[in-house]
Amino acid sequence: MPHPTFLGWTPTFRRSAPLLALPLTACDWVVMNPSGDIAMQQRDLILISTALMLLIVVPVMALVVFFAWRYRAANEAADKDYDPDWDHSTKLELLIWSAPLLIIICLGALTWVSTHKLDPYRPLDRIDAKTAVDPRIKPLTVEVVALDWKWLFIYPELGIATVNELALPVNVPVRFDITASTVMNSFYVPELAGQIYAMPGMKTQLHAVANRPVAGTGISANYSGAGFTHMRFTYRALDRAGFDAWAARAKASRARLDRDAYLALAKPSEKAPVAYFSAVDPKLFDAIVNLCPRPGQRCMGELMHVNMMGGAGKESARDTKGLRYDFPNSHVIEQSDENKGQETAPDAPAASNAPLDHSSHGGAEAHAQHR
Repeated sequence: MPHPTFLGWTPTFRRSAPLLALPLTACDWVVMNPSGDIAMQQRDLILISTALMLLIVVPVMALVVFFAWRYRAANEAADKDYDPDWDHSTKLELLIWSAPLLIIICLGALTWVSTHKLDPYRPLDRIDAKTAVDPRIKPLTVEVVALDWKWLFIYPELGIATVNELALPVNVPVRFDITASTVMNSFYVPELAGQIYAMPGMKTQLHAVANRPVAGTGISANYSGAGFTHMRFTYRALDRAGFDAWAARAKASRARLDRDAYLALAKPSEKAPVAYFSAVDPKLFDAIVNLCPRPGQRCMGELMHVNMMGGAGKESARDTKGLRYDFPNSHVIEQSDENKGQETAPDAPAASNAPLDHSSHGGAEAHAQHR
């Protein structure tokens, strides 16, 4: 039996329910009301999938209530339907199995089509539901680097870069090339498109388009350390005139993003202010992806070419100079700092104490000749 005190409070809870829900009115349902076509298609996918699943969930919940009420102990009329020998109904079996099967088929087809259509690596074929992409319009390329704990955006065609501010022109396809400096992160602008991972030593891609001027916030959707909470950036979709004015303001900055400036910027910091760079090292992003932004580090592309040419011979087991990427903050501290971890080849003698064996020749010479 319910406690009398609880029964007395029930009307109060009912009357206060609207007040309890009042704080939710301030929520920004940006995922359900985005400004980019890719995000809109993803929203539609969520709504359609939910509606298909509710075709089963709602009837089942309704039938639970119906059977509980219809066959309650106090309903004497239900005794007339009692049939202790009933064990099968072909019509009921067809209904029970065919409805979920059809819904699963629809969900599978929807998932198959949307997985290919919304592939982040797939170039856009439309600006919105009514407008196809003009083949004469070249997509804008934005190179994204997830740092600790801030975001770097490089516009190679414009020769500018920004920190913690992303601006895009409306109705222009955009290709994001995304990487990270240290740990895996996740680039996410809810207004624009779904999230995609940023990983060190790798480059991921995302194609998107903004359909109307808007101001929003981009976030990191993957925990990446102590400053993760504040790893946010300003997102702005601007009309053509507004974007040109924004780019001109960035070009007016006196700061230049060269290797030294990047290494200083890459040091861990929180709540970094918005910054603009009027010039950018054209090879900086490629060096970041290849884990060699600091002078003296060997790029992954170079090492892969050596491997493709047959390897570097036995001497490479002790030639670890420029290969130390796996000790803490190797991209921001000096190479002369002591390596607290293991050597790259722990079973090899120290390179400074042992002579190199040049008796074996492999891909290193071929690589040198190729260069």
